[in-house]
Amino acid sequence: MKKIAFLLLFAVSHFVANAQTDTLAQNLNEYLLAANRQNKFNGNALVAVHGQIVLQKSYGNKNFVSDVLNDSNTVFQIASATKQFTATVVMKLQEEGKLSVHDTLSKYFPSFKYAGKITLEQLLTHTSGLYDYVSDIDESDSGIVCHPVNRELVTELIFKHDLYFKPGTQFSYCNSGYYLLGLIIEKVSGKSYEQNVRDIVFSPLQMNRSFFDFKSIADSNIATGYKALTNTYHETAFGWRWDSTVTFAAGGIYSTTGDMYRWAQAIAAQKILTAASWQAMLTPHIDSYGYGIYADSLYSRVAYTHGGGIPGFTSFLCYVPVDDLTIILLCNQGWFGEALNTTNADLAGIVFHKPVEPMKELSGIQFSVDTLKKYVGKYDFDKKHHVYITLEDGQLYMEAPQGGLPKSPLYADTQTNFYLKIINARIEFVNDGAGNISSLIAHYAGKSEVCKKVK
Repeated sequence: MKKIAFLLLFAVSHFVANAQTDTLAQNLNEYLLAANRQNKFNGNALVAVHGQIVLQKSYGNKNFVSDVLNDSNTVFQIASATKQFTATVVMKLQEEGKLSVHDTLSKYFPSFKYAGKITLEQLLTHTSGLYDYVSDIDESDSGIVCHPVNRELVTELIFKHDLYFKPGTQFSYCNSGYYLLGLIIEKVSGKSYEQNVRDIVFSPLQMNRSFFDFKSIADSNIATGYKALTNTYHETAFGWRWDSTVTFAAGGIYSTTGDMYRWAQAIAAQKILTAASWQAMLTPHIDSYGYGIYADSLYSRVAYTHGGGIPGFTSFLCYVPVDDLTIILLCNQGWFGEALNTTNADLAGIVFHKPVEPMKELSGIQFSVDTLKKYVGKYDFDKKHHVYITLEDGQLYMEAPQGGLPKSPLYADTQTNFYLKIINARIEFVNDGAGNISSLIAHYAGKSEVCKKVK
């Protein structure tokens, strides 16, 4: 009888666990389907919990002209998510005694006037104060950056500028640091950056669908990148596809969700590197950045994350150790300043059974200009962070310069609730009872932040 009772209990537990997994997969899928319908996510997603892949699905088209759908084999540029692989190679070479993160740049670039003040660790943690060579690139430079670029031109561009701040004192995201790390990797190893990544990471993990030279590889699985998508048109980023010599060790890799999951499992199991190296990589410095990866907080849990954005593509990888949760998002749609952070946080919220703002299909409610004027003004989150609501041609816009939010349109659902589509946030305006707007509450990524109106 005991054996029968045990088997029945096991069967019931197994059934309940499968039912819960199926419900979770359905909720995740419904969220991403809504995001795809609103042109917020066009690509591949993978979510795994406790070693089990709960969701691995494709959304939208790999190519809209030929009407080819994304599938599990689709290859995407991962852009700045490349940095975690660059950092891993640096740590491996340190283990082999070929370099040290405490080396100064004077050992590798002695002619640079600030070389003695900057360490490799400061390159890894974005605390070097270097000029970011990517910051001045815009569409007018496509004739240059979409073709092979001489490395001396890039280093000359980096080194001709003064430092923005004393190294080690501030965080400022800087692609230049990772470009230089790629060159240092080649100097000390005698092999190309790409070969180092393949030998140290890709081959051991069997990441066989991960590559470097996006423009030159002839592979039908490579996605077409889109600058913009709507229900009526699609704009490719073909004329603005950066050459791999430009992105290099700062953002040159492209991959699949399957391969990136192998990498996430390597982080979880601390493969490739020693425990000491992993501890160094995942220890947060200024603004929660470790070596090539953020060690941040997500729903009060430690989360290791990094995203990427480049014309036509966005990416995001998240690993939460305490729940053994992995989220991988690869999207062939995007532009500068666009990110998948909120989408990642919403998916995590679904896994953690937290309230998540739905991907709402708005009815397109229009209000008079006089009504909209009530919302216009400056709103303070604190002394350093401000939100600005402006009105232009009958359209409300929201901007938070210190928070990294560019001026973005607000869409009305009711007189108190508006939606910020760029990050899937609900903006709730609070009335003081006398017909005046006194504050706003931004609901996004499981958080609610209050900003008081000051003028």
